[in-house]
Amino acid sequence: MKDTSHHDERIAKMIFASVYPHYATKVEKKGRTKAELHEVIQWLTGYNEKKLHELIENKATFEQFFEGASLHPNAHLITGVICGYRVEEIENRLTQQTRYLDKLVDELARGRKMEKILRVA
Repeated sequence: MKDTSHHDERIAKMIFASVYPHYATKVEKKGRTKAELHEVIQWLTGYNEKKLHELIENKATFEQFFEGASLHPNAHLITGVICGYRVEEIENRLTQQTRYLDKLVDELARGRKMEKILRVA
């Protein structure tokens, strides 16, 4: 795999609050709701509504966002390609976690059933 250190650093410093509106717009354009988006984020990170809003208000970077998260034990089941990268092969932990979130948002926007998105048996 090619050197992605510059890419990884850029993701770490990116502000979650600057990306969140794009997530919301993407899912709402496809007929899904912000509540469903929050459910997906909560499943992945363990953050409740209050904590999510706090992170957005405080302009947390993705590094800070995932630093305090309790990643779901089934997060490793998130596989596939997002932004040209196969998520299960990404070596940088933070970049992989961010791409997990991107992949879940993409699945939500594509109309996938919530049970499948949340990796329910």
